[in-house]
Amino acid sequence: MDTTAIIAIRGDEVSQLIVRNVGQEIVGALKRRAARHGRSAEAEHREILRVALREDVERASFKAALASMPDVGADEDFAFERDLPRPSL
Repeated sequence: MDTTAIIAIRGDEVSQLIVRNVGQEIVGALKRRAARHGRSAEAEHREILRVALREDVERASFKAALASMPDVGADEDFAFERDLPRPSL
C-alpha cells in the first residue's frame, strides 16, 4: 500500500496535508470520532495531529526561544567560583 502524504505549504501560517490510501475503516472511525466531538472530520484530523505532535512542536518552540536570546556578556561573566576545593590527584 502506498502511504504517500502530500503537504502543500501556502505562506507561513497554514499548510495543506493530503493523506492518500487510507482504509475505509479508518475514515469511518475518524468520522464517528468527529461526530462525537461535534466537529468535522477535517477538524478532528487536525486535532489528532495537534495532540500527537504537541511535544515536537513545544520542543521546537523552546529551541527557538533559546536561539532568540541575545548574545550578551563574555563567558567569564557567567563563571562561578567553587566553594569546595577539588581533591588533588
